[in-house]
Amino acid sequence: MDCAAAGKTPARPLALLLCLGLAPLLAACAQTANNFPAAPSLPVAGYAPQVPLYRLQVGDQLAVRLMLNPDLDEEAVVRPDGRISTTIAESTQAAGLTPEELAAALRAQYAAELQSPRLNIVVRSFAPTRVYVAGEVLAPGEFVTVGPTLTAVQAVARAGGLRPSGDPRHVFLIRRGPGDIPVVYAIDYNGAITGSHPQADVRLAPYDVLYIPRTGVYQTYAYFNQYVQQFLPVSWGFSYYVNPVVNNNTR
Repeated sequence: MDCAAAGKTPARPLALLLCLGLAPLLAACAQTANNFPAAPSLPVAGYAPQVPLYRLQVGDQLAVRLMLNPDLDEEAVVRPDGRISTTIAESTQAAGLTPEELAAALRAQYAAELQSPRLNIVVRSFAPTRVYVAGEVLAPGEFVTVGPTLTAVQAVARAGGLRPSGDPRHVFLIRRGPGDIPVVYAIDYNGAITGSHPQADVRLAPYDVLYIPRTGVYQTYAYFNQYVQQFLPVSWGFSYYVNPVVNNNTR
């Protein structure tokens, strides 16, 4: 619609009103698209790293195995303080370490009692892992699994799927990095669900947060509904009056 033409026609005040009302909405939509997302810069747009090496967590059940001293084999559970206790190592930090790192730490302590201890850690039972889905999904929240963590698409499905206001093109992932510092990654969720980029359906790590933002179109609609429509009610109905055909032959 030509706004200038609508303004020149007195018979079209509604068209002029719509033109004036939608102008700031389009500007707001462009601004939203240009500024979104306002999260930290993404390492590689459209990609997130695969799940890192498993790190022990509270509740994991471990088996300490010594190949040359099987009589010292024993079970251990990662305590709420993140540590484990064995006959020789009374208190050793376990949570946050990989099984290999914990085995190396125990070897150093066992070396005070044994010569060249050949020690390995076997994870007998994994504690439930938790991931979080937030934003424009039907049922956001915490999701608990046992075994492999959910993938990005599985997590959204567990959350009931995207709302109509959800933007599948700008999904991002928040993951705790080294030093417990949060790192933000882009997720090509749209590519994963359409099949154009199935590798984008990365497996989440424990305590990952998957966030689905609103679309720019929905932001524009919300702006219109909140700031324009409630103050300037507009009738969207149209009525037509058709003149009856006059038959000159009718008496």
